[in-house]
Amino acid sequence: MKNLQTSQTTSAIARLLIVLAIVCALAAQSVAQTPGGTTISNQASATYSDGTNAYSTVSNTVTVTVSNVSGLAITPDAGSNPTVVAGQTGVIYNFTVTNTGNFSDQVHFLGSGASAVVNGPGTITNMVIDLDSSGTINAGDTSLMGASPVDSAAIAQNASIHVLVEVSINAGATPAQTVQVVLGDAGGTTPFDNQAVAAPSTHEVRTVSAASVNGQREAKGDISATVANDALVQLTLTTAPAAPVDLGTDVTYTWQLCNNGSRNASGVTLSGAPQVYIIAPIPQQNPGSRGTLKTGQSFPAGTLYTTSALTIAPLSATWSSTAPSPLTLATRVAFPVGSTLASGGTCASQNMIVTIPIGIDANVAMDEIGDAFGKNSLSSNITDQSGDATSNNGDANANFDETYSAGAGHGVIQQIALKKVGNVLIGPSGAPGAVGPTDNNDDYSNKAVNTGIAGVAPGGVTTASGQIVYTNTIQNTGNTSDTFTIDAPTVPAGFTVEVSTNGGTSYTTVSGGGSTTLAINFGASANILVRITEPAGKTVLTGFDSIIRATSVATPAANNKTIDRLYTGFVRIDKAFTVANATGVGGATDPVPGAVITYNITYTNISSSNGDANCVKLTATTLVITEDGLAGTNNWGTYTTNSGSPSDSGSGTVVTVSATKYTDTIASLAAGASGIFTFKRSIN
Repeated sequence: MKNLQTSQTTSAIARLLIVLAIVCALAAQSVAQTPGGTTISNQASATYSDGTNAYSTVSNTVTVTVSNVSGLAITPDAGSNPTVVAGQTGVIYNFTVTNTGNFSDQVHFLGSGASAVVNGPGTITNMVIDLDSSGTINAGDTSLMGASPVDSAAIAQNASIHVLVEVSINAGATPAQTVQVVLGDAGGTTPFDNQAVAAPSTHEVRTVSAASVNGQREAKGDISATVANDALVQLTLTTAPAAPVDLGTDVTYTWQLCNNGSRNASGVTLSGAPQVYIIAPIPQQNPGSRGTLKTGQSFPAGTLYTTSALTIAPLSATWSSTAPSPLTLATRVAFPVGSTLASGGTCASQNMIVTIPIGIDANVAMDEIGDAFGKNSLSSNITDQSGDATSNNGDANANFDETYSAGAGHGVIQQIALKKVGNVLIGPSGAPGAVGPTDNNDDYSNKAVNTGIAGVAPGGVTTASGQIVYTNTIQNTGNTSDTFTIDAPTVPAGFTVEVSTNGGTSYTTVSGGGSTTLAINFGASANILVRITEPAGKTVLTGFDSIIRATSVATPAANNKTIDRLYTGFVRIDKAFTVANATGVGGATDPVPGAVITYNITYTNISSSNGDANCVKLTATTLVITEDGLAGTNNWGTYTTNSGSPSDSGSGTVVTVSATKYTDTIASLAAGASGIFTFKRSIN
């Protein structure tokens, strides 16, 4: 009997153990221990509006470790410079060196300029890192000609530096020869970028960091210029007294003609023996009256005069050595500087005194546009003539002519503004007198692109270009009807700024030194449209300021500025987390099973909020932040469970959509405002 009871008891215990094992197995299947080393990835997404346009953005991704990867590119490859001439010095070859890796890195250059080599009839005379990106070599640049190698400053991911290689063309160079500069000596095939560095080489340009998974990288680029047979003629003009001047004033124009090339310039025939000429039109308003040559002044022997209209090309005009009577009929004067102008030669200065007429419209400036005439010793090979402040910048025939005609605008231009008092205000639409954080020169209109920003986390760059049109109002606050010059003195790198003064029918590019004009009557206002194009590759969630300036022609010192600010998205989502471990396993912040992760999602309207009420600000509406633990790269829905109710520190409304998804809706988020969306998850 005792044995029977013992057997029954043993059987019961066995059955109980089996039941417990099954229960434990089922529990293990429903909540499994997370393996060590698992990465819990988290990224939030959001959509919002500015009342007109829809936007989307995402937060940073936390707890993801990405290996460093080096990369290097040098451009251009097979690039070309304008033509050069034998004996020309100071020819700049401009290379762009780009960090194509995914972290900040330096670039290594060999000493004594050895990272570059010239092929063809030329010699490298200087080589620098162009720190101010001016395209010219100046005292602030980093020389690469010293005996020791040079490592550049750290270059951010996708950022670039410019390397300028200065070359002198050999005096014996012949036309059609090529002068090529090669920067770097990476192998492979075009584009010769991002090549592995096997060992130091003769002309290498490479990355510096050895902490990347793919090791140091090198690259190569090249630029060529073709030798032309040419003279380099340059005409300069100065005036005294300085503008503005009173009506009836005598103005002295001083001309000087130089030949900066390697060939002599010979004469052209206007009347009599061939001569190299400075052609000086009598200054005139456009449209309007013409000035008068002052009587009694002395001109060189052989000076010619014409009464032909300025719409007639200089070589087609009728010239005479006798001044017309009356002298007011003269439209141009031709000053001879010799039968030839030698290479490197400079003629004596030539003065011309003009009297500004009394009784003319003071709202229209007096323009002086000059020309230089001559022939190269091998005129058939002339490719670019001169007549303005840039050597050989003009048309393409055998004469150094710059035709002065309606709308031509090729010559050396000098304006004499007649005395009047102008003033101007420019600002946001309907508010030219708006005041910014400091004064009425930093008022602003804020707008944002919605292209190229979707799916790009903070710190990333736009994947497509964007374009926005702003409306700015200009008010004539001077005491006379006036014309205003509109330009953009400050423009972000790579941006294009265009201005329309006719309601968008046409646009004029004002970035890069361009400008347009707009006439506004006394006391009146007018609107302009400013179209700003932002290139791809710009940092997201960043404001880029384009300064738009209106300047009075009546009083050139009178100007006013406004800021058209383009944002690459304007709601930033930043993710942070903390770990609280009360399990007794590991440290207090160790992310072990059972520990609680608190995610804080900070949302911020990063657009500027200071400045008066007339500045145009950005307000985000219907901002929806989504936390989905099973979307995209997120896997926290798999490895964690909810731990408490989610919340918002501001006005947001948080909704638990499912066990692994939350949304936070903010009806309106003003410029500069922010809030924090918080939720907690327990690691399985």
